[in-house]
Amino acid sequence: MDIKTIAAPLHEQDTDAVIAFLFADNQLHSAAKALDEALNGALTELIEAGDLSGEAGRVLTFYPRGAIAARRVIIVGLGSVSEFSAEALRRAAALGLQRARTLKATSVAITIAGTGRGGLSIADAAQAIVEGGLLGLYRYHGYKSKAAEEDNDNPQSITLCVYDDVDIAAAEQGIHIGRTMVEGAALTRDLVNLPPNVCTPPYLAQAATEMADEVGLKVTVLEKHQMEALKMGALLAVAQGSDTPPRFIILEHNAARASELPTVVLVGKGVTFDTGGYNIKTGEGMRSMRADMGGAAAVIGAMRIVARLDIPLHVVGLAPAADNMISGNAYRPSEVITASNGKTIEIVSTDAEGRLLLADALVYAARYKPAAVVDIATLTGSCIVALGTAAAGLFSIDDTLRDKLLASGEATGERLWQLPLFPEYSKTIETPNADMLNSPGNRFAGVGASAAFLRNFVDYPAWAHIDMAGKMQHDKDNPYDPGPFASGYGARLLAEFVRRWTQ
Repeated sequence: MDIKTIAAPLHEQDTDAVIAFLFADNQLHSAAKALDEALNGALTELIEAGDLSGEAGRVLTFYPRGAIAARRVIIVGLGSVSEFSAEALRRAAALGLQRARTLKATSVAITIAGTGRGGLSIADAAQAIVEGGLLGLYRYHGYKSKAAEEDNDNPQSITLCVYDDVDIAAAEQGIHIGRTMVEGAALTRDLVNLPPNVCTPPYLAQAATEMADEVGLKVTVLEKHQMEALKMGALLAVAQGSDTPPRFIILEHNAARASELPTVVLVGKGVTFDTGGYNIKTGEGMRSMRADMGGAAAVIGAMRIVARLDIPLHVVGLAPAADNMISGNAYRPSEVITASNGKTIEIVSTDAEGRLLLADALVYAARYKPAAVVDIATLTGSCIVALGTAAAGLFSIDDTLRDKLLASGEATGERLWQLPLFPEYSKTIETPNADMLNSPGNRFAGVGASAAFLRNFVDYPAWAHIDMAGKMQHDKDNPYDPGPFASGYGARLLAEFVRRWTQ
């Protein structure tokens, strides 16, 4: 898709459709006002008649009948000025471009919105429009026997109209960042949407390798014998029940400059399918478990963004990948296993397996002497009970790291909510048989206990854990998260965090 910027009025664009935005107070300003004048007051008439409103989520299409060069006019509501943000603009842009696609518009012009009363910079507004619009046009076709041709009805060109030549450079910067963010999030969505007989640990490693080769990341993939040499007993315990071998994926940005740049490590849980093991899940609970590698997919997507934006840090992405299956070789409740830092773990539940992969990955992260480590995982149903699907849970042992992650969540619309690391949670995983239990074995404080467990494998001053269990599936109320299954959560969040770590 061709996306360009011009300094010209929206109403002068000779396109299949033009998209303008309106705040909920229905006051016409800037591009909308100029468009209204070119349309001989048509927008004013529609507002006065009650047919046009700037309420969030409202979309109106009408035909200008030759009053302007464009064949269609699409007006999208932004909601209240006082509640406006980049997130509101992302959602509005998605609605506008989805309407343009429905109308089979191949060329679309969009006005930069929210830079006046909305308070956004030109770059941030352009980024939000591109992010929301392209994420809203995302489609996953799966493995239908007939090749899908739906993508052919996406707009082929988008023109962002700015007010002055001096705004073009800022808008183009925003377009580049927005498009790069979308590429990473789309990769994450694609990986999570794949069926588990396709997206196995070796497949995930190959996909990461191909992406790394494309964007210039260093990639290393550890196989089972290498994990055995590293004594990754926690990860290997989970993997031993599957006929499909595990993989430990390592992606590095600026690997050659590791000695001169600060290091940030991103760690993502990659359980490519989770039966629950001998603590088997219900049929309904198991159905979505192809997405239990959503954390690894988020890290892979984020690393693509980091490389494309060439962020001046040494960034490492770790994605331990394994299946959690049932067989004569599978690990069992009551077993005691040993992680790569020598700590022993008594297994209470084989369905608390993701934290075992993360345990060995967090130990491995220490070799990079990181300034910060962030892990992300679809870890506990308890987090969904605590927060629903409105936000992912955040635990952190460092205030600066916490604040940058929270700010990144607000900036990307991939929100986080801080949860406590009370010492009482560590008490719930004490046992006389090992250094710790892998789960408290009851339904109370499950999310806090999981974070307390992970902390046993952290040997650096700044660490945060993100439990994204409630955010892995698409949000039907979010227009730029159209599904059919994966939200792509985490890729933009982590990339934005890495950007902010440099500031």
